[in-house]
Order: sequence, then structure tokens, then C-alpha cells
Amino acid sequence: MKLIVAVVQDKDATRLLELLISKGYRATKLASTGGFLREGNTTLLMGIEEDRVDEVVSLIKRECRSREQVVTPLSPMGGAADSYVPYPVEVQVGGATIFVLTVDRFEKV
Repeated sequence: MKLIVAVVQDKDATRLLELLISKGYRATKLASTGGFLREGNTTLLMGIEEDRVDEVVSLIKRECRSREQVVTPLSPMGGAADSYVPYPVEVQVGGATIFVLTVDRFEKV
């Protein structure tokens, strides 16, 4: 048994969950916040049999796309705010961060 922890952008979460459910997979959905842009993410926890991990990871990669987004950086904490000019910058967001962990014990009660 493996535990897949997938952190995905909120924009991709609903579509991904619908796909996973249609394929017979279950997931626990947690609201989370990214540290870089401080925007909402969705973290999915899935207990998966070892021989099905590659299929689930493939589904996540298929549905979670990276995209360009224009953001205005936050002012630096503790720095000279008078010299800080917040120019919008384009950053790549989205995709997924996937962790696959070995589960020593699994019980469903």
C-alpha cells in the first residue's frame, strides 16, 4: 500500500477529483495554501495499491497543467519599503507536487 499526497492548484482540483472518482479511486481533499503566492491549493490524500500508483500519477499529470500567471510581488518584510516598486512579474504556476510514501499499516474502521 502507498500513500499519494498530491498538492494541486485549485483550478485543477475539481476536474482531477471527478476523473479519479470515475476511475474508482477515492481521495481525501484538504484545503491548503501555497507559500510562494499565498493562494489556495488542494491537497489530496489517496491510499493506493502499489501496482496502481503509476496509473494514478499519470492521471494527476494529465489533469494538472502548469500555466503562466502575472503576479505583483508582496513588499519585503522588514526592508526599505520606500525603495520597493511592485512590478508585475510572470511566473509559472499549477502542475502538481506529488509525494508517494510507503504505508506500513492501513486500517479502515
